[in-house]
Amino acid sequence: MRVEDAIQERFKCSKCGGHTCRTKELAMTGTGLSKMFDIQHNHFLFVSCETCGFVEVYNPSILEGKSRGQLGTVLDILFG
Repeated sequence: MRVEDAIQERFKCSKCGGHTCRTKELAMTGTGLSKMFDIQHNHFLFVSCETCGFVEVYNPSILEGKSRGQLGTVLDILFG
């Protein structure tokens, strides 16, 4: 299961309690040579609540680095 799918399945907004969200992965440059050569090696997952618009930012490489059981635990902690 993709991280985005798991988040959407278990999502609960920490601000309003809404259960629907949109996810968007963004890539950004760092500093130094990566900025000069436009190498986008910083990836982040933005999760926005469709009810109130509150946005949370996650590092998908950390979430994807977990095994399936651990990913479920991480998502349970994040979304209750």
